Amino acid sequence: MSDCLFCKIIAGEIPSTKVYENDAVYAFRDIAPMAPVHVLVVPKEHIPSADGVNEQNSTYVARIFEAIPKIAASEGLSNGYRVITNCGEDGCQSVKHLHFHILGGKKLPETMA
Repeated sequence: MSDCLFCKIIAGEIPSTKVYENDAVYAFRDIAPMAPVHVLVVPKEHIPSADGVNEQNSTYVARIFEAIPKIAASEGLSNGYRVITNCGEDGCQSVKHLHFHILGGKKLPETMA
């Protein structure tokens, strides 16, 4: 998608700090981290949100979740981490490209309030 921020990052049109990449997944550091480690993991195929996952593209989600433990280990998150995705306006999804946040590097709060 030509106007999608994450598609442009994946294509190398916008710089990012890459931490992992394979044929289906790209992961990079969040520019406004909410924890000592804050990595975004995105499919290389444009999927607008979790609501856009279907039988034709769900393998990308599987590939992301295969990559997450590798990324977490490479970031030194041996004591645990959180994986989050936001969906839609009420879910505070700011970029309309499916992405998962890996947060860690400290004890995270139990509640979102």
